[in-house]
Amino acid sequence: MDIKFIKQEKLKEKFKNEKALGFGKIFTDYMFCMDYVEGEGWINPVIMPYQNFSLSPATTVLHYGQTIFEGLKAYKQKDGTVNLFRPKDNFKRFNRSAERMCIPQIDEEFLFNATKKLIKLEQDWIPKEFGSSLYIRPTIIATDGYIGLAVSKTYKLFIILSPVGPYYAEGFNPTKIWVTKEYVRAVRGGLGEAKTAANYAASLYASKIAIEKGYTQVLWLDGVEQKYIDEVGSSNIFFVINDVLVTPVLNGGILAGITRDSVLKLADNLGIKIEERQISIDEVVSAYKDGSLQEVFASGTAAIISPIGQIIWEDEVFTINNNEVGKISKNFFDLLMGIQYGEKKDIFNWIEKV
Repeated sequence: MDIKFIKQEKLKEKFKNEKALGFGKIFTDYMFCMDYVEGEGWINPVIMPYQNFSLSPATTVLHYGQTIFEGLKAYKQKDGTVNLFRPKDNFKRFNRSAERMCIPQIDEEFLFNATKKLIKLEQDWIPKEFGSSLYIRPTIIATDGYIGLAVSKTYKLFIILSPVGPYYAEGFNPTKIWVTKEYVRAVRGGLGEAKTAANYAASLYASKIAIEKGYTQVLWLDGVEQKYIDEVGSSNIFFVINDVLVTPVLNGGILAGITRDSVLKLADNLGIKIEERQISIDEVVSAYKDGSLQEVFASGTAAIISPIGQIIWEDEVFTINNNEVGKISKNFFDLLMGIQYGEKKDIFNWIEKV
């Protein structure tokens, strides 16, 4: 399919201070859109001016939450070229989420090329500051205009772009996380492994409580026994115990993070022992008390690597590594950022040039 282009009459004024970008507050001039109609497939691909949508109050997505999204980034190198980090893996996961949410599959190669075309058009929006990037948000929403619990027959896919700085205000410094046993995010067999809006809506209330208490994120326990660790906030989590890198096994209730997979591949290449398995909060507390818990960190597209300095569980505060960034966390952060910005060798061929 050819992609139609509709020119923006007047371009926006671009940001002036890269260090004040924040996250997800500024959007570029253009967006990509296409539609799905049952019997016709995905049609009408277009790069068009960034604008609002007009939707019926009865639109399916507003009532039944049939929607998916992805998150990836474009990085500008010192020579001005642009890198994408494992974008094809994002589009594979996009289709896995689509299957779980009964949304029609997308041609991944077409969507990848459309994304590159959009980024090329908007590359002046990519910040040059190390640690900043252009956040890319592909989304699909169900658009049938009636009230009734059923799989939609029409959809809209869109991609918007946002120049962003570091995800956390703390920057690359240890965060404080609160473990809740009262609330759960997902259960095995539910929507936990799909990148869908309901997954994140389920986390809002406990996250609000955590922030009010002065913590950065919530550490989620499993939704059945409420003792095994799942995720932290919207990220995967890792523990370094006796020099072993331990992370919860993907169990159908945890999002298969692309940064998570990257950390595991890097760890294997570095000769670090890895264990993907169930790990309980009691085991973490025991490891802390006997001195074998060396580091804790989260991984995700938004923050890349986020070291964790304190875990709060049942009103007890456990300070990890003297609330300092650990050597392993720092090494993974430096390696991933170095690969993304073209400053370190990409031995896994993760980078795609725009």
